Amino acid sequence: MTISKENRDFIDSLIDYYINESESYKQIAENFVPEIESVPDTAFGIITGCVYSGFLQAYQNQQQTPGLDDMREFNQIIKDRAALIKKAILVPPKPETPKKEPENEPENTDSLNNFN
Repeated sequence: MTISKENRDFIDSLIDYYINESESYKQIAENFVPEIESVPDTAFGIITGCVYSGFLQAYQNQQQTPGLDDMREFNQIIKDRAALIKKAILVPPKPETPKKEPENEPENTDSLNNFN
């Protein structure tokens, strides 16, 4: 393992983020129909490109350059998570619905009803 734990955790968090936002990237890909043949494949490419960009940026921020072993490991991370990324594109994760708070009635409604 050549990628530091910090960078690996960062890559994993990027992948998680893009999985959760996959519907947005699918919509971006749909803007290129009919020029593209596959919306899911294009969205997958956009997402992996964004993760790759984040990976390179992390190294640049540390004033480092990823080596060949780092690139191989990065590609393996993407391959290991590819099915989850693809599934999120095809069947987007359902957003969590916030719990509805009970509506509180104002204590004094007379002032609300008085429009004089």
